[in-house]
Formats: sequence, C-alpha cells, structure tokens
Amino acid sequence: MNAVANKLHEISLRLSTKGLNHGATGNCSCRDGDSFLITPSGINNDDLNPNMMVRIDLSGNIIPENNNLQPSSEWRFHQAIFSEKPEVGAVVHTHSPFASTLSLFGKEIPPFHYMIAVTGGDSVRCAPYALFGTQKLSDGIISSLSQRKACLLANHGLVSVGKDLEEAFRIAEEIEHLSQLYIQAKKIGEPTLLTKKEMDEVLDRFGSYGQWAKN
Repeated sequence: MNAVANKLHEISLRLSTKGLNHGATGNCSCRDGDSFLITPSGINNDDLNPNMMVRIDLSGNIIPENNNLQPSSEWRFHQAIFSEKPEVGAVVHTHSPFASTLSLFGKEIPPFHYMIAVTGGDSVRCAPYALFGTQKLSDGIISSLSQRKACLLANHGLVSVGKDLEEAFRIAEEIEHLSQLYIQAKKIGEPTLLTKKEMDEVLDRFGSYGQWAKN
C-alpha cells in the first residue's frame, strides 16, 4: 500500500489511543488522486493494517486492489464530501464520548469559547438524525458542513474535515475537548456566549494564526 494508506492506518490508531474511537466505531478516509481510501467495515481499529484500506472512486464505486474487504458502512458521506468539497483532503468520523453526548440533544454547540472557530464558523452545527450509511445522513452532513470543518451527527457522533488527515484529526480532538468543557459548564449554569462581532474577530485572527491558519 502507499503512503496514504500508511497515514490512514496511523490516524486510525491515534483516534483509538486518544479515546476518540473505540472498538470498530468511527472511520476515516483520505483523498488519493481521483479516488479515496477509507477504513474497512467492522474491523476493530487496533486490528487494522495499511493493506486493509479500501479504495473508492468519486462516483462511489469500489476499486478492487489487494483485499476483498468492504468499506466502512459510512462510505457514502465520505464520497459526498470529497465530491462536493474539492478543498477537503481527509475526513474523520468519531464516536468520541463528549461530542457524542452533545449529539444526543440534536443541537449545535454555540460560541461559548473562542476555539469554536477551529470549525471555520461561530458554531458547531448538528446534522439531523438519520440511519447510518444512508443518503439522508449524507445530505444532512453536507448541509451542516457548509462553510464549516466539523459538525455533530444527532444521536451519533462527530465528523471533521481538513486539507489532510492531520488537520481533520486535530479538529476532531479539539471539538471533543470543547464538548467536555461545554458539558461541564452547563452543570454550573448557562455559559456566556461570545457575540458575532467577537467571533468574527477570532475567525479573522485564525486566518493567520499558527496551525489553524487558512491555506
């Protein structure tokens, strides 16, 4: 397998090690030329190896290579993201505990903390509930990712995207941390939200700040 498969394997293991996924939950993918590689269906993340990654073209057709594995059951929304967002190079989907907890309420995460700006906007939207692996779920994700790099999936988990797997991973990790903070804050009361003007200032600053800078 190529370097993309190796990186996909590395990120899958990091998602598990960091507690963002467990067992066979979640999935991730990476663009590779005119197709993308995605983690296979139903295999424990700790048991994956680079040769298990499945290649799919941007029309949704599996490209046979050196294994007979089926792609993640969520391949449809990965394919839609790559097809409709040419700037996206990688997709990470997690069942991380705190983001998944917030997804149970079907509501967006508001701008209670300036780091919400890592999503590219002033909130983390929540795509409406739909059965996993369906076109309805895919459509909801595409809508919720408009001008965003992450969204919750109602009663499900989180999706993040980036120019590469490192960015998509960092965003998923940051949103999980923010989700934990938000849950803790709500136990005390209603956190003070930043205004649109304040968030616009943060987003403008993020345009040239460190690893979150726009390319």
